Amino acid sequence: MKIRNTIVAVLVLLTVSVGPALKATAQVQYGINDTLLTGAVVYEGDTIPAQVLPVVFVWQRGKHSRKWSRLRNAVYVTYPYARKAGAVFTDIEHNISGMSGKSEIRRYINSREKELKKEFSDPLKNLSVYQGKILMKLINRETGGTNCYDILKELKGGVTARFWQTVAFLFGSSLKQPYDAYGSDSDIEYIVLEVQRMYGWPQYQ
Repeated sequence: MKIRNTIVAVLVLLTVSVGPALKATAQVQYGINDTLLTGAVVYEGDTIPAQVLPVVFVWQRGKHSRKWSRLRNAVYVTYPYARKAGAVFTDIEHNISGMSGKSEIRRYINSREKELKKEFSDPLKNLSVYQGKILMKLINRETGGTNCYDILKELKGGVTARFWQTVAFLFGSSLKQPYDAYGSDSDIEYIVLEVQRMYGWPQYQ
């Protein structure tokens, strides 16, 4: 009788422990969080998930800190305009590629120019010269390497481009602002990626 009770107890334990496991295996359904890959390190025999955190800059209050804050503010203010400018320029190029007559292209560009002036004239007038420089660099970024001088020259002609280049020069700037994401403008690129993450915008360069 005792042996029989022992056998029954073992069978019950097997049913309770193995049964649900087999059932779970048969009905397994993976969710979005079940297939994520993550880095790991082995510490004293234990495997622990690990990730590399983004770079964090820490400075004492001083000249460099003020310079960084000024740059970060300028990028936050101007990047949405640069992003819009890049989209508009791409759209204009796409539309005029199907036009044959110069007068048709001119009318189309003038109509788009009026729209842009109505939308952006007031906020852009409030930019400082420094913010304007950053904006031109970011437009270069968003148009895939086309600087503001070349954009003006293509859409409005060489005379207009040279005129505004002279105006920019008088203010200590240039429409031909280059952009080097992995060199001299790496700080700007870092802040741009920060802005993109904050707004959930696709990250590209």
